[in-house]
Amino acid sequence: MDLKNKTRTITKKLKDHYGPVKCFLRHRNLFELIGAVCLSAQCTDDRVNMTTPALFKKFPTAAKMAAAKQDDVEKLVKSCGFYKNKARNLILMSQRLMSHHGGQVPDSMEELIQLAGVGRKTANVVLGTWFKKPAGVVVDTHVKRITSLIGLTENTEPEKIEQDLNKIVPKKYWADFSLWLISHGRETCIARRAQCDKCMLNKQCDYYLSRLSIN
Repeated sequence: MDLKNKTRTITKKLKDHYGPVKCFLRHRNLFELIGAVCLSAQCTDDRVNMTTPALFKKFPTAAKMAAAKQDDVEKLVKSCGFYKNKARNLILMSQRLMSHHGGQVPDSMEELIQLAGVGRKTANVVLGTWFKKPAGVVVDTHVKRITSLIGLTENTEPEKIEQDLNKIVPKKYWADFSLWLISHGRETCIARRAQCDKCMLNKQCDYYLSRLSIN
């Protein structure tokens, strides 16, 4: 089976099993979304979701965050790890939103990645989740791990993995594909205790098939 057909089969199975999916980070508006995604780097979604209510209660807008003191933001995001960098980036991001975008989050990849703490992953989440115009597949730790095991990419760098996946995943599924794989990584293809025998994708998975051939 060639890679595109293999990916088409995987996409259909994921879609049929998980159906419509939403961003796992709770947010009420676009500013909260981009802030939550920035906090999610090397941190669980659950932890971020426990942190953001207090953060955005005190700093609900870019204007408020832009004028915040570093120490005040640090105290609110400390549990998310790397809190000094994350607090600084939230403030710098908000200051640029105020100075360059009238306090609004822009809707282009080029403008988003100019914001402090925003890389392609964050920009892809924002574009796909809020603006419904994904610029690429979001590559997080689940996506990186599972696509490597399945055999959809041989690359290890997120941007190169994204490029590989963009070529084989239908564009209309770019946003959903990541969320489906994240769900699958939490439910079945769990790091260090993957349930391969029960996995609906095992017939398409290079890792599982290689184990069968060895045994």
